[in-house]
Amino acid sequence: MELGLREAKKQETRQLISDHATRLFLEQGFEETTIAQVAEAARVAKKTVTNYFARKEDLVLDHQEEFVATLAAAVSAREPGESALAALRRAFEAAVAAKDPVVGFAGLEFTRMIAESPTLSACLRGLHRRRERALADALADAASSLRSDITVRTAAAVLGAVHHSLFERIEELTLAGRPVDEIAETVAAEARKAFDLLEPALGNYAVAAATS
Repeated sequence: MELGLREAKKQETRQLISDHATRLFLEQGFEETTIAQVAEAARVAKKTVTNYFARKEDLVLDHQEEFVATLAAAVSAREPGESALAALRRAFEAAVAAKDPVVGFAGLEFTRMIAESPTLSACLRGLHRRRERALADALADAASSLRSDITVRTAAAVLGAVHHSLFERIEELTLAGRPVDEIAETVAAEARKAFDLLEPALGNYAVAAATS
């Protein structure tokens, strides 16, 4: 019980710091806000902030591991008889319907903050690259191939690029001030076209074994 209370307190402190950091970043801009200001707002020591968040950008992009794992997780969870492409399409359609921040539905203020910060933009590009590498690992397992196999690497690059492109499309429409429901409808239609383009090449790739 004591350990549970300690962990709960740590999560509470982490969330408090994150909430104050997000508020300051939105008010002042990411580049202009210091760790010391975040610590002061959260009423904790500066070292406490850095203990929870190693880099300033981690205060903003605080679900990085979840983001990196999304495509790999969709491939690993594909249904019997379902290809990797079909599983990724299904997962993306569900995320758009739910207006999930992980696929780009982060709201105007947050999206603008990312776009206006060179540091955050670079960090986000790095996360997309990490997500593609994680996808390649999952595809290698799904196709019983080596990670170095050119088919695995090419499939991961193409599938990763489509998801990156759709993510940027959601950002673009958000920054243009389009309503969220309209963005979801537009991107859902565009995603169908994007995934259809890949169907001839990847429609039968890494198909999960059917159950007996």
